[in-house]
Order: sequence, then C-alpha cells, then structure tokens
Amino acid sequence: MRHVAVLMGGWSAERPVSLNSGRQCAAALESLGYQVTRIDVDRAIADTLARLKPDVAFNALHGLGGEDGTIQGVLEVLRIPYTHSGVLASALAMQKDLAKTVLAAAGVPVAHGVVVDRHEAALRHALEPPYVLKPVSEGSSFGVVIVKEDRADPPQEVGREDWPYGDSLLAEKFVAGQELTCAVMGDRVFDIIEIESISESFYGYDAKYAKGGSRHILPAKLKPNIYHKVQELTLRAHRALGCRGVSRADFRFDETKGDEGELVCLEVNTQPGMTETSLVPDMAAHAGMSFAELVAWMVEDASCDR
Repeated sequence: MRHVAVLMGGWSAERPVSLNSGRQCAAALESLGYQVTRIDVDRAIADTLARLKPDVAFNALHGLGGEDGTIQGVLEVLRIPYTHSGVLASALAMQKDLAKTVLAAAGVPVAHGVVVDRHEAALRHALEPPYVLKPVSEGSSFGVVIVKEDRADPPQEVGREDWPYGDSLLAEKFVAGQELTCAVMGDRVFDIIEIESISESFYGYDAKYAKGGSRHILPAKLKPNIYHKVQELTLRAHRALGCRGVSRADFRFDETKGDEGELVCLEVNTQPGMTETSLVPDMAAHAGMSFAELVAWMVEDASCDR
C-alpha cells in the first residue's frame, strides 16, 4: 500500500481547522491500510518531504501557504503527486477579486464588488449599505464584516492597527436569502446543501466549525430548475478556474428578486474542510460514499501537473 504524507497545520489563520481535517483524513487512510505520515507543515516542508519521499501528499492545509499555490509549487518541484487543485487554480481561487473576474467571464453570476484599501473602508462606505467586506485572500470567514442597511458609519474595525488580514478588502453587495453550497468530485457534481446558521447571523467561523453551529439541509429545498442551475454553475466554476479533485462552490439565492430570483456565486473553495462538521463529507455520504472512501478517492486521484 502506498505511503501518504498528510500535510496539515501550517501557519495561516486556519491552522486549527487544518489540524482537525488532517487528523481525520490520516485516521481514515490508516483504517484502509495506507502507510501514513502526519506532517505539521512549517517553513522547512521542502526539506522534510525530500527526505521522506512519500508516494502521495494529501493536502489538508487551509488558507495562505496551503491553499494559494505555494505548497502546490513545492510539490511540483519535488515531483510528489498531490491532491486537490494545482498551482494556478489554487492561487486564482484564493484571490477572490481575480477569481470573480474569471467566473463572470465564464457566465457564473457573481455579486457586484470593488477592491478597497481597508483604511479607506474605515473612513467611508465602500458601497451603499447593505454590503459585505472580506479580505481578498482569506478563508473560513476570517475578517468578514457585514455592513447592514441601517449602519450610518463605515466599519471602524477594519482600520484597526492590529487588523491581521491584509490591507486589501473586497466590498460586495449583500445578497440576502438562502446560503447554498455544492461540490464537484472529478466530473461528478454532488447534491446541494442549504446551510442554516444557528450560532451566528451568517455562516461565519463558529457556524462552520462549532458543533451545533449550523444545520445542513440536504438536499436543499429549491425548485428543480434552480437546483439544476446551481449544480451546473458549480461544475462550470470548477472548470473555469481549472480546479482538480474536489472543490466546493458557495452561493446565495434570493427567491424574492424577480421571476427567477437572484442567484450569485460567492466563491470557490479548492481545499474544502474535512472535519466532522464539514460540508463535502456530508454530500459524499448522501451520495453513498463513506468518509474513508472519499479520502481514498482523493489519494488515488493525486498527480503532478494539476
């Protein structure tokens, strides 16, 4: 059986989530008989991998360094086959403003938005409220600020000296309605989950990762034409960005807007979470695939030149 190095941890704000994903994926692979080495990734990762020489690297990293093309480039240089998307798709999907440009060109609807400096956003409204401010290259809802319609002053918190999420923010029109997510595995599109946040007013960090923080409605309660449209757009987004392996696309749908409602793609995640509260494992289970089978599929799908 092949030797799999499970890459987890890293140095991004999403380190705790990555450690959780990595541990669960490693345990699943061990249960199937794979030889597994758990690696808490640090800046010496290239030396560690060159010494270890695994057959496959399972990328369970999230956020900067692991999801933005950086580790993918290291693995390409070392010629170690790896899971999920390659250098370009990873970097592109992580840069939300550039990803939106590509998605829009491919016919995937996105919310109106502009890139602003965080200091400017703290001085004056970037858009007419309601709108959302988010770092251009973070995940797990870190740094997301929802500016509600009745908020007179711009959000002062993004101008703090200790703001840890970079100076560039993406300001987007707030789209109300259902929170939807759908995933692709290879060329297979899973069923759609509607997410109801319980612990927060939106699907933020606690709603994503705390037990009981959200409710996953699977399959989502949508009209058949909207359901099929979300699935079609998920696959289109996956292909437009050049994703490989498993990716997940997040949407908002407001059925009150017009005859067909308003559907927008918020972002594409090339390294979806693999924890006990994560979405992709739920979708796979609904399709009859166990967690271990899902993880094994990712390993067998691994390659270089992705």
